[in-house]
Amino acid sequence: MAQILVVDDEVGIRELLSEILSDEGHQVLLAESAGSARSLRERQRPDLVLLDIWMPDTDGITLLKEWSANGRLSMPVIMMSGHGTIETAVEATRIGALDFLEKPIALQRLLATVRRALRHSEVAPTRELSLAALGRSPALVEAKKRLAQLAHSSSPLMLRGEPDLRAELFARLLVGPAAPFLSGEAVLSDAPSDVLARAAGGVLFVDDLTRLGRAGQRSLDFLLVRAARHKARVVSYSPVDLKTLVERHEFEADLAKRLAELTLRLPSLRECAEDVPDLAQGLLVQLVESRSCPSRRFSTAALNALRLHAWPGNLVELEAVVRDLAYSSLEEEIQLEDVERALASRAPPPEVPVAPAFDLDRPYREAREDFERRYFERLLASEGGSMSRVAERSGLERTHLYRKLKALGLQVGRREEA
Repeated sequence: MAQILVVDDEVGIRELLSEILSDEGHQVLLAESAGSARSLRERQRPDLVLLDIWMPDTDGITLLKEWSANGRLSMPVIMMSGHGTIETAVEATRIGALDFLEKPIALQRLLATVRRALRHSEVAPTRELSLAALGRSPALVEAKKRLAQLAHSSSPLMLRGEPDLRAELFARLLVGPAAPFLSGEAVLSDAPSDVLARAAGGVLFVDDLTRLGRAGQRSLDFLLVRAARHKARVVSYSPVDLKTLVERHEFEADLAKRLAELTLRLPSLRECAEDVPDLAQGLLVQLVESRSCPSRRFSTAALNALRLHAWPGNLVELEAVVRDLAYSSLEEEIQLEDVERALASRAPPPEVPVAPAFDLDRPYREAREDFERRYFERLLASEGGSMSRVAERSGLERTHLYRKLKALGLQVGRREEA
């Protein structure tokens, strides 16, 4: 028995589908709008969703995009419409819908499609994080447009950007969902002929060229020469420019130039701040639905705090923070305080100011005044401006202390006893 969510604004269709599917032994959940479906999906994961396209509050395609963007499209979805077009069906499939049913729905067609979708759900792997449905920030929108344009070329492409961007997620946008995408150690360690055969019509992705030794460079050179013959495209990523790659990381200059025949700069996570909430929710949903942690969800304030963080460690840092929050938060809803705690635990310790070197090559009077000024600045700071404690620590009478501080141009602290 499967749990099936039916989303349709027409009560007659909801009742009909509920009756048919219940007779087949399934548990049926009903939602009359996208808003109701959204709320229900936040609380649980159905085995299958039948989703109407035309609804008054939010259309089904938009809801499908939302689920894809925030990681909640982890179950098969069948779109339904009484006046759909081929273009609509294609778009829904591209976003992640498994199939499309046209109303009025024939009984046998409905049951066959549901059975096929449930079989697909049993064997489908855990959905990976994807940038396909994201794009609230102008920086990410532009990067995706450029990648879509570059996807039509077969020339080698080098992606450039800050460390820990997870450049592979951008590289995956260069191929369709059915095209091969090979990445990781196997690309350069497996037999080249096997790698090229598996990558035919797709992409060979090599991450972080700065870590590639001489043996890896030779393997990459071999693949690059033969990739076009197999209609495979080589895409690489470097966190440094070509000059630095060659001079500091001992990368072969000619190979670097050929890899960078086309080059695209990727935006940092702080440039894509508007997309951080969707990314964070997608990462959290993955952890929850893989049963790695208890049920969790973000409060609005928590998501806003994540959006405002600078993310010097980019997506890798965001993944670590979300993991921390998923495992260590005490309540089901992750609050602002939880985010502040997780971010503070990763912040570098404050730098201890280093006093400038003391210049001894000057007149005695200037050197003495400089020493006294530094001495009393340090005492005032350590004693919180308490004149009583500064006088006690320095061994000076209070009236003399005030005169000395004034002569040195230092702000006099409070007079009251601390």
